Amino acid sequence: QVQLIESGGGSVQTGDSLSLSCTGPERTFNSYNIGWFRQAPGKEREFVAGITWTKSEQQYADFAKARFTVSKDNVKKTAYLQMNSLKPEDTAVYYCAGKEWRTQVHLTEGAYDYWGQGTQVTVSS
Repeated sequence: QVQLIESGGGSVQTGDSLSLSCTGPERTFNSYNIGWFRQAPGKEREFVAGITWTKSEQQYADFAKARFTVSKDNVKKTAYLQMNSLKPEDTAVYYCAGKEWRTQVHLTEGAYDYWGQGTQVTVSS
């Protein structure tokens, strides 16, 4: 069972920044496209950002453009989601997901095979 592990969540105020991390299996992590998703209370899980395993493509949801940055360090076996200028509506559980060997970022959760348990991000006004 492949396991991805998120970390870096927490409680912050409006305008603050957070950096989320996602680590995975030592042997295979470099081959993963990584997608970041979030789920707010009472809402469906939605795509936030994603990056291909080659790091040649990144995609962002409209709400994430200009505020969030997705990256991947294949030496450290870690993917990141840097979130700036956080707003209360960014409050959610954030998940990272993995899919091997794809040339483009997938925007739907069904396209991903491996998931983490999530990390809570709470932004207060």
